[in-house]
Amino acid sequence: MNEKTVHFSDLGLVNTRELFKKAVTGGYAIPAYNFNNLEQLQAIVVACVETSSPVIIQVSKGARNYANETMLRYMAMGAVNMAREMGADLPICLHLDHGDSFELCKSCIDSGFSSVMIDGSHLPYEENVALTRKVVEYAHERDVTVEGELGVLAGIEDEVVAETSTYTKPEEVEDFVKKTGVDSLAISIGTSHGAYKFKLKEGESVPPLRFDILDEIEKRIPGFPIVLHGASSVVQEYVELINKYGGKMDGAVGVPEEQLRKAAASAVCKINIDSDGRLAVTAKIREYMANDPGEFDPRKYLGAARKELVSLIKHKNEAVLGSAGKA
Repeated sequence: MNEKTVHFSDLGLVNTRELFKKAVTGGYAIPAYNFNNLEQLQAIVVACVETSSPVIIQVSKGARNYANETMLRYMAMGAVNMAREMGADLPICLHLDHGDSFELCKSCIDSGFSSVMIDGSHLPYEENVALTRKVVEYAHERDVTVEGELGVLAGIEDEVVAETSTYTKPEEVEDFVKKTGVDSLAISIGTSHGAYKFKLKEGESVPPLRFDILDEIEKRIPGFPIVLHGASSVVQEYVELINKYGGKMDGAVGVPEEQLRKAAASAVCKINIDSDGRLAVTAKIREYMANDPGEFDPRKYLGAARKELVSLIKHKNEAVLGSAGKA
């Protein structure tokens, strides 16, 4: 294996093309779980094997810097082999989440990623088109699939920061897809990044997602794979545990799972979940260390966090995304 340039097929990975085709037809969404370390990746693999779910394992620019690009390559290959050793030939895609430049996308493609996202949503429309097209041309020559984005999600996640949301304009999607050649499109219909998705006053409920925008987009580009970012539900059980054991996460709320189920049954065929995983891990580590303050073996508290993350992911695959049994 060439250490500098590796094709994703050498790692046993797949791109998103067939995954999305089946998801659109089948009325479910492929889970896209972010990971930064070994325990998170192990939990994703175990949960997806046990639910027989295809999966997109994804890393942000920050996660790639944290884990090291060479280490990530072998972690992804390890994930594929781990699943096989557990008796499952799962379709696993390694995806770059929120790539912010052509150079980053190229680097990821050359190091074995099977899918990349180029996020030019903060740019003027024509610049977004040009940047996305450039990434698509490079990626498609290597059979790597590309996700673009129209509309801006509010919130904070790693390097992605936006104070306000801008809903996707349905009238732009047809032109964008045609000019760029992207394989999927991330849209903004009311989700947001991070654990504080909505600022609610007492007694208020979470505003519904803009399904009218999703419906209009679906009419304009029928059958085209749509992606939802910022789709964690911010599980209140974890928020309460974090706060109980010394944390401070007041007012953290997310997208209700019933809304995500509705989206997954439509043209949305990839749903990104990051914050829920972070909350599960943090909650269980805080609980473990509070209950056993003399423990200093990371395997103990990280093991407890990993076990909880497996449970969370299995629940998402079975009850929210509908991807269980689709591998």
